[in-house]
Formats: sequence, structure tokens, C-alpha cells
Amino acid sequence: MPLHVPPAPAPALRSVLTALGSPTAVREARTPSLVRAQGPATPELPLPVHVLDQIGPAGAPVTRLAGWRFLIRCGDRAVAAAETMLTPDGWAFSHFFEGPYIASTERALRQAETVQQSYQPRLLSVPGLYMLTLWLHGDTTADAATGHPAATDLLVPLAPAPPGIAAHSPHQVADLLPVLTLRVTPAPLLSA
Repeated sequence: MPLHVPPAPAPALRSVLTALGSPTAVREARTPSLVRAQGPATPELPLPVHVLDQIGPAGAPVTRLAGWRFLIRCGDRAVAAAETMLTPDGWAFSHFFEGPYIASTERALRQAETVQQSYQPRLLSVPGLYMLTLWLHGDTTADAATGHPAATDLLVPLAPAPPGIAAHSPHQVADLLPVLTLRVTPAPLLSA
């Protein structure tokens, strides 16, 4: 089934296009592959980036929208990504970056396109574990900037994943969330 990629806010896309058109922004970025890229660079596959702030008292994940991420494609491959953030003045370009999450995101999206059910792709960051997942949200008509992972949504950990969590293996939120909760929750102090 096809993925229903949500449209990014127009100001977020404009800010990335402006940054891509700025030789200074591209040159000052720590992205050698973007600097060396031959041909036009285009932002594609906008994905909202949500952050898992905590696990609520009923075990429900508490998330917030942190920005939009665009894969930057030159020719037939993504060479970098651009991140935007919400400021008091609206959406603004934040930074370019590269690294293993670029190829891992592309791989996870290709895998997700082979699943029978339709999903809305998002990214879910778990800062306490230095973990990023592709979040496949079952409500394809939902506002991509809002909402929380539903129990039946899928999370696909991106590589590199934390030890003991297999990258690129899809898990229902109801199955993976307890594992993440145990990992993020600090161990109680033992009294003497």
C-alpha cells in the first residue's frame, strides 16, 4: 500500500529551499556530501518529527512536534537531510545534517511501502535512548502535527538502534512501548 506522506507546512518547505539556494548555508553545514553534490538538490519526503517526552501515568506516550525533516536528494539518492523548527515567527530552517539515519530512513520507508495497510509516516525521537524510529500512524487523514502513537501504530527503529532493539524490525506501539519505558525509567536507588 502506498504511504500517505503528509504535506509539510509551506513556510517550512520555503525555508529549506531558501537554505539550499544559499551557498553560505550549504558551505557552512557539516555535510560534506551536500557540499560535493553534483546537480540540483531537492527536498523530498517531508516527515514530521515528534519527540517522546514521557510515558504518561496510564502508559500513554506523551509526544510533541519538534520540527519537519526533509531528505535532500541529489540525483538518485538522498545525500543529507534538512530540519526545520517552529519559532515564534513561524517555521524556520534549522540545519542540514548527514549520517546513518539518512539511509536508514530511506530503507524503512521502502519497507513500509510493502506493508498491506496504508500508513502516514512520521518520525518519533526517543531522546532518553538516543533512538529514532519511523512511526507509521494508522490514521492517514490525521493532522501530522498532532496526535500520539496509537497502540496499533507501528514503530520501526532506525539504525543505529540501541542495544537489544533490532533496527528495521517493525513493532506495534503496544509491544515496543513497554520496552522503551523500562529503558528510559531510571532504576530505583537501593537503600543501605
